[in-house]
Parts: sequence; C-alpha cells; structure tokens
Amino acid sequence: MIDRNIILNKTSKVDHHLQRIRKKITVSRDEFLGDLDLQEIILFNLQMAIQNCVDLSAHIISDEELGIAGSTGEMFYLLQENGYLSPELTEKMVTAAGFRNIIAHEYGNLDLKQVYQIANQDINDVDLFLKAILEKCHIL
Repeated sequence: MIDRNIILNKTSKVDHHLQRIRKKITVSRDEFLGDLDLQEIILFNLQMAIQNCVDLSAHIISDEELGIAGSTGEMFYLLQENGYLSPELTEKMVTAAGFRNIIAHEYGNLDLKQVYQIANQDINDVDLFLKAILEKCHIL
C-alpha cells in the first residue's frame, strides 16, 4: 500500500524546487546565459525536482509491487503500464530523467540555451507528472 505521507512529502519537495525555478527564471535568455550563479541555482533545482520525481516513482513501484526497473527511465514505463502515466507523459519523464543524468554527471556538456528552454516551458511536464500521480493515488 502506498504511504500517503511519503507521496505528499515528495510532491511537496518537487513543488518547492519548481517554485524556486519559476522565481529565478524570470530573466531574459541572454541574462541567464551571462549569470553563472543563476545557472547553478536553476540547474540544482531542476536536478532536485527530477530526482524527487524519480524517488516518488521508486516508492510507488516498490509499495505497489509493480515490478523491477532496470533503469531510471524504466520506472516511468512501469508506471505507464500500470495506469499512472500516459505514453506521452512517460516519454517526457524519461527525457527529464536523462537530462538529470546529464546535470549530475556531465555538467560541462550542458547546452545552457536548452536549460533555459526547459526551465521556462518543459518544466510544466513535472507539474503534469505530479497531478497524474496524485490522481492515481486518490490524493488529489
């Protein structure tokens, strides 16, 4: 059985990081590209928001005994197979998990223009993920 408190705790953490991103990314792309501190704040919060989505997924998969994922991306496919996520949202979250890996392991290879795009638009996919999880867990 899914632990409601863990779900709420993890979603709260994701929300916190999303709020930090939205508060800080109000600058133009050129301003973002020229501000190392702002880049690091955005990158840290992107990484943590996505990591908490991964942790949330792992918790659900474990508690509901949905299977064993061979990779982070496979967790989202297990959620899809069990009615938590749409195929489209699954692909977006798999992409997000891959992006988190790039932040964590290959910082120097980041395309900061892409980071700006993600922080301004693609981050909304994380909101959709949270909504889908909360609805499926009957918390929303």
